[in-house]
Amino acid sequence: MPNSMFMTVNLTRIYTKLGDGGETHLGDMSRVSKLDPRVEAYGTVDELNAVLGVTLAQPGLPARLRQWLERIQNDLLDVGADLSVPTPRGTGSSSEETGRERLRIGPAYTEWLEHACDEVNAKLQPLRSFVIPGGSPAAAHLHVCRTVCRRAERRTIAVGEEGNPEVVRYLNRLSDLLFILGRAVNEEPESLWDPGAHGSDTPSQPA
Repeated sequence: MPNSMFMTVNLTRIYTKLGDGGETHLGDMSRVSKLDPRVEAYGTVDELNAVLGVTLAQPGLPARLRQWLERIQNDLLDVGADLSVPTPRGTGSSSEETGRERLRIGPAYTEWLEHACDEVNAKLQPLRSFVIPGGSPAAAHLHVCRTVCRRAERRTIAVGEEGNPEVVRYLNRLSDLLFILGRAVNEEPESLWDPGAHGSDTPSQPA
């Protein structure tokens, strides 16, 4: 059942001109530079959501995987909502000093990802080296999603003490799941890193 406590979005006009000076509103209506670490963090989460949308446009995705990615897209909007409102310093609380309940990422989000990781990884062959990104179109797109997710994680860490630590854990686990799903949907034999394979090659001569 939807949590109506948080269903407060009301979009009327898309452009407001309020950001023309290089600043934007956070979720608590405070004004910050668009280069603020918090804006960088939720902007990168938005980018991740967009590349997941491209991945979902690939043909042949298994229905269960598609359902998972669609759920993750919705959860990433929750992540963005969390990041858009500073957490009271040192509390990690889901409520603000005003008494208004805020949407915060809790342990259940991360636990769901862990269960999904375990379910899929149990069916895969153990790895003997690092996977070289690529393979089928869906697998290649999932690798792109994984790298964007890692960047979102780094941007979230840069928010510092006024960030929700559970968001970092969620993004860390999500990148793991995206890697595992990339392996699971690959229709071709995996290309694995062969350390130093070409270090002794003789340089080719120009024609």
